Amino acid sequence: MSLLRKKTIEQSIADTDEPEYQLKKRLSAVDLTVFGIGVIIGAGIFTLTGRAAKTFAGPGIALSFVLAAFCCALAALCYAEFSSTVPVSGSAYTFSYFSLGEIFAWIIGWDLLLELMLGSSVVAQGWSTYAALFLDQIGLGWPSSIGPDSNVNVLAMLLVVVLATLATIGIKESMRVNLVLVAIKLFVVLFVIVAGLFYIKGSNLSPFIPPSVPTPDAHVEWTTPLFQALFGFTPSTFGVMGLVSGASLVFFAFIGFDVVATTAEEAKNPQRDLPRGIIGSLAICTVLYVLVCIVITGMIKYTDINSEAALAEAFRSVGKPSFATLISAGAVAGLTTVVLTLMIGAARVVFAMSRDHLMPRELGKTHPKWGTPYRLTIAIGVVVAIVAGVTPIGKLEEMVNIGTLAAFTLVSIAVPLLRRSRPDIQRSFRVPGNPVIPIVAALICLYLMLNLSMETWLRFIIWMALGFLVYAVYGYRRSRVGVEERTGEATRA
Repeated sequence: MSLLRKKTIEQSIADTDEPEYQLKKRLSAVDLTVFGIGVIIGAGIFTLTGRAAKTFAGPGIALSFVLAAFCCALAALCYAEFSSTVPVSGSAYTFSYFSLGEIFAWIIGWDLLLELMLGSSVVAQGWSTYAALFLDQIGLGWPSSIGPDSNVNVLAMLLVVVLATLATIGIKESMRVNLVLVAIKLFVVLFVIVAGLFYIKGSNLSPFIPPSVPTPDAHVEWTTPLFQALFGFTPSTFGVMGLVSGASLVFFAFIGFDVVATTAEEAKNPQRDLPRGIIGSLAICTVLYVLVCIVITGMIKYTDINSEAALAEAFRSVGKPSFATLISAGAVAGLTTVVLTLMIGAARVVFAMSRDHLMPRELGKTHPKWGTPYRLTIAIGVVVAIVAGVTPIGKLEEMVNIGTLAAFTLVSIAVPLLRRSRPDIQRSFRVPGNPVIPIVAALICLYLMLNLSMETWLRFIIWMALGFLVYAVYGYRRSRVGVEERTGEATRA
């Protein structure tokens, strides 16, 4: 039995018709695009923009977003080809199973679990900060003993419980709520851009790329980017290296487009709609991100930015507290959609893994009425709520990024490999410039990974070691493909 055993594309598609594991096809191109925008626009604008500008890149954070978006655009092309060709739940996990083999599928599935569940927790914490601020601004308030600065963030936990319930009831119902919240969020973002233009000061944008400064000696050992440590560069922030480090951090803001691929099995016309949803949502959000970066660093000097609630505090600093209230309301709506979308994505990835018996198969069964993997959704909601409630904020973003970049790297490599091994498959969307574009995408992803801190790499290695242990003890022996390989008989999901 081989670690590189593969699940055939035909088998992956056939699995979608099994009654106990069948998802309802209810999503259109508009649903998918809104789904992508709903998760992409959130943490990047409302929480990460200010923090990354203040600590890494200054006004040049706009260029960091461009660099991160370029990397994502190349990876998005690869995702679009796979998801439209084989519209099956699981995203990169499923793509890797039939192109690279089971061990790589497990690695990516474990990575995606890290990305989506930790991402949900991080954003839920950011949401609680804005929610508490908004409640204060309208005169209601929230007890500080159970708020975002307490040992147990009850506010974040309540959000996760409500959204997990919504995601359990149905995907279309979740999309309706998502559509309303995305509309509110886009209105607020456009308001920020237009209103903020009147308060930009040229002096705040100069220098656009602040000169490089050495990282303070404290914590330099583990917070140093791995690339700088490996090649002997003096640890530094700002300057060109600051732009790259900023891109590695704000990459977290773009993780939403790959979540669109996790819903491939629920799209009405995946061959046409998935590429539109993935690429369209990424393009729209990149433009908005860059404009917001210019506005916020133009309104207030990057050294004075409030990294926890940057947009709201920027308007407060220019004497517009009422604008700050509106922005806080928009952030509450915006971050809500991010948490909802990431939890749905996490459930769909584990659903695909359980259907392949790499995770307990009973977890993946869908509800006869709601058509969702309800057991998984509830379980993921419980885990996300606990992590969001007790984990210190600001400690998880890079862990999400490294898992995502690892998945992007393997998906990019898989495109030319599958083109060579299965040239007979009809592809409604093809990555242009194969194999150059996929290889460049993989190299950029690897470079951004190397610009994450040594501390993040250590945590990632520990997480992957745990994943290999789980696979060795459970997944390898129970794998549906492995059992069929050993016995020669097809097994039920």
